Amino acid sequence: MKRYLIVGASGTVGSEIVKLLKQQGQQVRATTGKKTSAKTADGVEKVRVDLSTGAGLKEAFEEVDRAFFLSPAGYADQYRILSPLIREAKRRKLQKVVLMSAFGANANETAPLRRAEVELEKSGLPYNIIRPNWFMQNFNTFWVQGIREQGKILVPAGSAKVSFIDARDIAVVAAKLLTSDDFNNRALDITGPESIDHDEVAKIISSVTGKKVTYENTEPGAFRKGLLAAGLPQDYTDFLLLIFGFLKEGYNAQVTKDVQTIIGRAPIGFRKYVQDYKQAWL
Repeated sequence: MKRYLIVGASGTVGSEIVKLLKQQGQQVRATTGKKTSAKTADGVEKVRVDLSTGAGLKEAFEEVDRAFFLSPAGYADQYRILSPLIREAKRRKLQKVVLMSAFGANANETAPLRRAEVELEKSGLPYNIIRPNWFMQNFNTFWVQGIREQGKILVPAGSAKVSFIDARDIAVVAAKLLTSDDFNNRALDITGPESIDHDEVAKIISSVTGKKVTYENTEPGAFRKGLLAAGLPQDYTDFLLLIFGFLKEGYNAQVTKDVQTIIGRAPIGFRKYVQDYKQAWL
């Protein structure tokens, strides 16, 4: 039985990957930022790793066969987080690495995420790179306060369409790629089944929940102020404004077939996502 290392295991995608692998009876080691390592009731092995310093990294890779990497939210220089992971995976000669990047990361060869992609591509390891579009789950996490308290989606997205993807589908794709070699050494741009704008998002949430929700195209300056007030670092705030700028220009509208290709079914649609997370906005 193989042992899988999941970096970012407490996050939206990582936690779903852990769940899927355990359902398959796999051995799972999950990184945690907490001070002590432990084994959970379902047999998931937790190991402490400080991704900002690399502390605990070598121990986390002991007897690992395959690994999933991502850079958690909050880090604008994702390469600084991911490169040590890729180097250690190469040193250990892992059987497979799946790296979660981001939709459009390959458009700029100097971008931190693209640099990490290139390092993995050149590592000699079997790999997959997945580039998901914006998460549907952002609406029940990052943007949920405005929806709950004001009935508004407050982001600087203009009228651009986005092929939002459900994080549960990202996890299913990642788990499939981790446990299979059928698609080795490919980068995949993964999206939901449709491209919709934020006005349509608001209408769907309103329709499903019975709560009136509207979209307000926030000015970037006001958005920046809100992010900084919420405690986000300035460099990460600048990064979010940068990628919202690309979104607003229409760069996130493309719909791909990669989810269907990998998992054999259509990705989850936005209405289904809202139905499943309905209570989050009430």
